[in-house]
This record gives sequence, structure tokens and C-alpha cells, in this order.
Amino acid sequence: MKGRAPRAVGELLASALPQLEDRLIVQRMRRTWNGLVGDDLARRARPQALVKGCLSIVVDNSPWLHELTLRAPELTARLRVAFPVVESIRFSLGAVADDGGAPESRPAARGRLLSDQDTRAIDAAAAAISDPALAASARRLLARAWPSAPARGKER
Repeated sequence: MKGRAPRAVGELLASALPQLEDRLIVQRMRRTWNGLVGDDLARRARPQALVKGCLSIVVDNSPWLHELTLRAPELTARLRVAFPVVESIRFSLGAVADDGGAPESRPAARGRLLSDQDTRAIDAAAAAISDPALAASARRLLARAWPSAPARGKER
């Protein structure tokens, strides 16, 4: 019996549930967005949805909205090379959600180093959270929000 070549899960999902195909394309586009449009534009605009070949892109401020509207033909052509299903682009003003990116691609946290006592207190607070991913997120948030030693001294 001759086996078939392996297929990506996304292909299988799209063939089983055709309504997911546009969403999967937008997800692939988000993963490669910086490379497609450049870092400056990627910080200000993010693909939101693809409906019947029209890509909706959210832009975070009016000047960039105007700039991208003027550059729509150039941007459409560039996107069409990587994603032939994109026929047109529509821009709208809104909050650009940060996908977060990989931890190594995020800028390092600025500021002070925590003391061993601060680190132990943060670890103790996060230890009460049973979900490991949520506990790790809580540790990061607490480490950023933790008051510096001089600020704690002023409160006393």
C-alpha cells in the first residue's frame, strides 16, 4: 500500500472547514508581518481579517492611516506576492494588538535588578498560582511592577 505525502494541519483544517481558510491565512500573515511590510509599518499596523480577498488592516493613528492609504497599491502588490488571495486592502483606525513575539525578540526590561529578598517574595506570591504559564506571567508582571528599594524605604 502506497502512503500519501504528509500534509500540514492547516491544510487539513482548511479542507475540512472551509470557513477557517481566511483566518489561517491571516494568522500566517501575522507571523511574517514584519518581514512583509518592515518594522516601522509593522509597529503601527496589523492585519485583522480577510474577507473575499479584501484584507482589513488596523492602523494605530491617523497620520499612518493616511500614509498607508496613499501607499495601498504598493502594499497590495507586495502582499499579493506572498499571499495571492489578497486582492485589495482596507485600512481602519484602531488599537493595534501586540502579538507579543518571541521572548527573545522583545526588548530587555529596563531598570533595576531585584534583590534576592524581592525575588523570593515574588516567587512566593506566584507559587500560589497552579497554572505554570499563568504563574510565569505573574512573576514577570510582579518583577516589573515591584517597587525599587528607595521607593519602599520612603513608604515606611
